[in-house]
Amino acid sequence: NTAQQMIASIEKAKSQGDSLGGTITCVVKNMPIGLGEPVFNRLEANLAQAMLSINATKGFDIGSGFEGVSMPGSMHNDQMRADRLFLTNHSGGVQGGISNGEDIYFRVAFKPTATISQAQQTIDLAGNDTTLEAKGRHDPCVLPRAVAIVEAMTALVLADHLLQNRMARV
Repeated sequence: NTAQQMIASIEKAKSQGDSLGGTITCVVKNMPIGLGEPVFNRLEANLAQAMLSINATKGFDIGSGFEGVSMPGSMHNDQMRADRLFLTNHSGGVQGGISNGEDIYFRVAFKPTATISQAQQTIDLAGNDTTLEAKGRHDPCVLPRAVAIVEAMTALVLADHLLQNRMARV
């Protein structure tokens, strides 16, 4: 299965003194409608900021993300029905910076761990070429540990937006 293939790939990279990166997909179900703002406090912008503040992150996309640029608007637009449900969810549950009640889904890209035990070129304090070969215990892939961090950061952002939404109604 997929988990076993991932474990085997990580163990192989570790045995070679190397590291791997990858992506984590986060899905938030049962989202209320109306969290976020259209300009300065956009829900997807706050999620992106939170995710990109996690160590080793190098990318964030929500909904169709980068794949959406290859679609015409007629295919990409999320058309709404009378029951306020959408025929598609290319927006990833956020339209115009505001949650639309659909599942929020996004991906976070993590780079391979920089500290590896293979020799690499660098410079010393005097600016001279030298070689660095790290010693000690280093994770060959941060993804297994990062899942809980992505979930926690998502919960913090959504809690902030829920509280802001609640205060706006007072």
